[in-house]
Formats: sequence, structure tokens, C-alpha cells
Amino acid sequence: MTLSNLTTHLRQEDAAHHLHPFTNTRELNGRGVRVITKASGVHLTDSEGHRILDGMAGLWCMALGYGRSEIVQAVTKQLEELPYYNTFFNTTHPSVVEMSRLLSEVTPPQFNHFFFTGSGSESNDTILRMAAYYWDLMDQPERKIFISRRGGYHGSTVAAAALGGFGSMHKQGGVPVGNIFHAPQPSWWEEGGDLSPEDFGRKVANDTLALIDGIGSKRVAAFIGEPIQGAGGVIIPPATYWPTLAAGLKERGILLISDEVICGFGRTGNWFGCETMGTEPDFMTMAKGITSGYVPMGAVAVSDKVADVLIAKGGEFAHGYTYSGHPAACAAGVAVLNLLRTEKVIERVRDDIGPYLQAKWRMLADHPMVGEAVMTGMIGSIRLTPNKASRASFPEAADVGMATRNFSFDNGLVMRAVGDRMVLAPPLVLTHAEADELMEKAVRTLDMSMAAQRKAGLMA
Repeated sequence: MTLSNLTTHLRQEDAAHHLHPFTNTRELNGRGVRVITKASGVHLTDSEGHRILDGMAGLWCMALGYGRSEIVQAVTKQLEELPYYNTFFNTTHPSVVEMSRLLSEVTPPQFNHFFFTGSGSESNDTILRMAAYYWDLMDQPERKIFISRRGGYHGSTVAAAALGGFGSMHKQGGVPVGNIFHAPQPSWWEEGGDLSPEDFGRKVANDTLALIDGIGSKRVAAFIGEPIQGAGGVIIPPATYWPTLAAGLKERGILLISDEVICGFGRTGNWFGCETMGTEPDFMTMAKGITSGYVPMGAVAVSDKVADVLIAKGGEFAHGYTYSGHPAACAAGVAVLNLLRTEKVIERVRDDIGPYLQAKWRMLADHPMVGEAVMTGMIGSIRLTPNKASRASFPEAADVGMATRNFSFDNGLVMRAVGDRMVLAPPLVLTHAEADELMEKAVRTLDMSMAAQRKAGLMA
């Protein structure tokens, strides 16, 4: 079968049987899916033989890149020895014990207990129940309200979707937002007006605290936020935002949940994004990079403050999953944590490849169609605009971000579009030469998109 015939066959079979996530199936089937057949390092290969640099590390998860035999071998060995057993019924196994121990070594010092799940969505569902249970045990059962942010993303299960700040997700299927309130997002370029980034950061934090006070701080269980908003467009908050907000939450006795699904395991140049932002959360949500995407797994890091109460005062925590602490997932996680440490990947993101890529990425702000270009560690975004001076947006109907994403794929680079933002989070093992390749393709993509927008009359 020729490559072309193989692609056609796979597209037809996919259209006949496969419902994709976050997809308009009718439109996708009309144009045909892209078929990825193999990958190595930071590059993908599609069914037509095209080589594509994966600037999104899969879906924010392939931190160590593709084809790491150490992870594959660890999982294979585990599957041969103990392919599965649950952690219910007073039972454990060596891989989950080792994974728990290693997490206690790499997480901030307040974390020594971990609850395992299958994903970030499941982890946030777990935290909702665990935080509510904690306040019941603390004789404060009125604390049932959770504060999230507009544009925040915390998963796709019912509870996680309600936590997230996307109205489109709330509308579909009648997601019960209920006791969840959404505060402003710290997006200076879009919403900062005439304020400096520093003043805007303080304002958004104080507006959030004012929202809490209006509700009644004694009714609020926790605040959840990504250190850097990911799926909402890589919104890197002003430096004043997190210190102001975290101090206000602590004064009010409100738990802080740091959703580290995207920012954890080195993405921001520290092990966890809360360390980059200087916060000390009570819970951390973990997934994606925890196994570098090789096997699905999530986890909840529970602070000693919370765990001590659950253990000392609580009874059975009536919650769990069939695959909590799955042996193969834990084996992958152990291999990943060991590689991150022995290869000093986090230090390299902080001191070497991170600064190298950041310097080049920020230069994109000089492009006529880019309003801002921001990056922390190895997570960044550029804001597309028809007019830098007025911080204008393209017409929503033009879907300029998606058009730019298509140009990027055609140029052999995966970037993600979020509205008028293009976001980037490549594997942490990116080399300098691969960073140069990435930037050359990004500039070419912007030039092609700008030409298209000028032809359409959307910018001068």
C-alpha cells in the first residue's frame, strides 16, 4: 500500500468510527485527519513521510521526548512481573511505594503524601472531595465554595469542567457550576488597559480577594489556579499577582490548590510552577509530565497540614479509582523522575535551553503581527494582533489563530492556537539546534499568516 493510499484508508476508517476530543466531527471528517505514525526525540512523522517538530510536547506532556528506551524498558519489565493490581483492600505494591517516595523528595517540603489517579481531571475531582472532607473534619462544613479563574483549565470531567473557566464547556451537557465562582484572569495584554503590569497584577489579585469577601471568606474552601494558565493561552501573570493573592488567601484561611498538570516537572525551570511563582500550596494537581506522557497517570500531592487531619480525625475516605497507582504507570513515573534528576533536565531548562529559547522567542515581539511574546522556562505564547499600538484583536470570525496554526503545521512545526494566541511548550530535551529550527519555522509561519491577513484586508 502506498503512503497516499494508507493515509486515505486510515482517514476513512477514522471518520467511520472515531469521535475525537474537542472536535467538530463533521468539519474534521470533511477535511480529513492528519495521521501521525511515528516519533523520535522532538520530531513526529506523519503518514505521508513529513517530519514535524513537536512544539507542544504532545499535549504538554512529552517532557523527555519520544523514544526513550529507559521508560519503555521500565514499563515492559513491570508488565512482565506484575501487570496490574489495585491499591484497595489494604494492598500496595513496590512500584507505587517507590513512586510515592520519589515524589516526596522532588515536591516542596510540605508534601509527603500522594493520592494516585489516572489523569489531571481525576486529580482535581479528588481534590474537590478531599478539601471538602478536610473542612468537615475541621468542624467548618460551611466551607463548600471553590474559587477558580476565567480562562483556567482544570480538566474535562464534570467537576473539573465546572472548575475550569470556559463558558463553552459549562453550556454543553448542563455542567453544574454550583458552588464554583470564577475570578478574573491576570492577562495584562488583553485586559490591563492603562495600568502597568505590576499594578494590574495587584488589581486582579485584590479583585479576587474582594470576590471572596463578598461571598464570605468563611464559606470558601479553596482557590485553584495554574501557576501559568496553559490551555487558556499561556497567560504568564505579572510578578505582583501571585504574592498578593497568596498572602490574601492565607490571611483568610483558604486552601490553595496549585494545578501543576502543565507547569509541573520542570516546565517553568523549577520542579513545580508554584516554586517559580513563590507560593506554598496545600494541594498540587499532577499529571502529564509525571510519566512524560508514556503511560496515563495523575496524582494529588497533599500537604502535611491536610494529610495530618485526614489521618488523625478521618475515617474511610470513600473515593478512589480502579487504576489508582497502576503498577505500569508507576514504573514509568519512577523512570521519568530518575531521568529528570540524573540528566539534570530541570537545571538545564533553568540555566541553558530555557534562556536560549526565551531570548529568541521574545524577539518575535518585533514582528508586525505580534503584540507580545512571553515565555517562562519552556512555556510561552505570542499574541497576534492587527495593531500593536491599540492592542487590537482580529475579528473572531476570521479565526486568525487557527489559520496561523495551519500554516505552522504546513511548515513542519506544531504550535497550538488559543484564540489570537499561539502557544508553545516543546519537549524539555530540545537542543540548541532544534530551537533554531523551531524559531526559523515560527518566523516563516508568521510571515505567511501576515501575508494572508493583509490579503484579506485584516491588517495594514
